[in-house]
Amino acid sequence: MLPGEPIDVEETRAGWARIRTAYDYPGWVRAGALGGDPDPGWLAATAADPLDHARSLLGSPYLWGGMTAAGIDCSGLVHMSYRAAGRLVPRDADQQEDVGVPVDEADARPGDLVTYGDASAADHIAFWLGGGRILHSTQRDGVDGVVEEPEPEALRDRRRKVFRFAVCTAPNQVASEGVM
Repeated sequence: MLPGEPIDVEETRAGWARIRTAYDYPGWVRAGALGGDPDPGWLAATAADPLDHARSLLGSPYLWGGMTAAGIDCSGLVHMSYRAAGRLVPRDADQQEDVGVPVDEADARPGDLVTYGDASAADHIAFWLGGGRILHSTQRDGVDGVVEEPEPEALRDRRRKVFRFAVCTAPNQVASEGVM
């Protein structure tokens, strides 16, 4: 949860609040950390294109669960890049994959998304750049953060799906018709 983000408080208990974000992400926070009004401009577009925003984060360090330039993970990079373009998409790679519209690899274009994982679920996501290149936030031997690189063989072997998000028809939604 970021400052100004609208949330629903579902329950409070022993100084903690169970919340749900506008993108349906549940969690617990200290009740004392809540307060103030949601920022009406929290989803205002600050970037024309999610991929452009993702590129602005090149070099940011990897941080599991992170959603800022101070630290960001792979699905946070996708989530925040779409959010910067005024579009609300799920937070985690498996959720992002679930709402994506599949694209044949031959029809993939820069800005589409690629998920990786095993047969049961996606555990990594990247922006497809074309020409076998991806942009993602990763942490592995010798690499730590948001990078643009040839798709590593270890990821390519675990590729699950190439997709794009449907065009939004209303604020705070991922639509089911049309693709972007």
